Amino acid sequence: MENVNNLSLELLEECKICPRQCKVNRNQGKAGYCKEASSIFVSRAALHMWEEPCISGEEGSGAVFFSGCAMRCVFCQNHLISDGTIGKEISIERLADIFMELQQKGANNINLVTPSHYVVQIVKALELAKEQGLTLPIIYNSSGYEKVETIRMLAGKVDIYLPDFKYMDDSLAKRYSNAAGYSKYAKEAIEEMVNQVGEPLFDQRGIMKKGVIVRHLALPGAEADSKAIIRYLYETYKNKIYISIMNQYTPLEGVKDYPEINRKLTDREYDKLVDYAITIGVENGFIQEGETADESFIPSFDYEGV
Repeated sequence: MENVNNLSLELLEECKICPRQCKVNRNQGKAGYCKEASSIFVSRAALHMWEEPCISGEEGSGAVFFSGCAMRCVFCQNHLISDGTIGKEISIERLADIFMELQQKGANNINLVTPSHYVVQIVKALELAKEQGLTLPIIYNSSGYEKVETIRMLAGKVDIYLPDFKYMDDSLAKRYSNAAGYSKYAKEAIEEMVNQVGEPLFDQRGIMKKGVIVRHLALPGAEADSKAIIRYLYETYKNKIYISIMNQYTPLEGVKDYPEINRKLTDREYDKLVDYAITIGVENGFIQEGETADESFIPSFDYEGV
């Protein structure tokens, strides 16, 4: 197998992959804000049934959950891995093998979950896997807190972008994610994503083959900000993207010092957002129904498939 250890990894010697621009030498074992050095850590690689219907389908999405995160929001639902404390170290070659194994298991796609800080390594793994016969669509499932330059590195590698748009209000971004300028980065990144992959394309089963789905997790008490995000996305892209409005916010231990969000979203709060989206003309969208705001929807990070 081709040696990939020296391909583009010099980008990690003064890491500026994400907007944090920590400039640490991850190749020397130093970790940035994301809590990860250059070694790849993965907590789970398995068929995942809880994505949007056009992503999971009946067969499941081949979700690879990477450890660490450049956001580390106080309300993170995947906090067990985002803080970098859980994860199994693997090589680039092993990551490529995992992609192939998920394809063999019948996954509809390869779903890279929280991949931003591993972009360089992931690109190399995808190159190896495609040499071995990987044909599945590749999903880049991220926080939206991205540099355009990094997203451009993925041109021709990613088929479906699944970014969050968490905040329009910078004060919320600072309070809950210590991410000044979040909306600026998210807007620029999403524009690049749409330019790369174009309008949505589905197969005969209704499974997405390419396109952009922007997710927004509604927070308690943040109706105005949520409406601003939905309005911006619709006015900017119309039906070139799908908007996924999520009600699954779950107040975990990390929000005990943030009383305004230390509760679940009410049905009324969520219904008002959905009604607003319909009123302004959103047609390409996804909504959630039932008891999705439940910790049982958070997967077990037990190293399955790693």
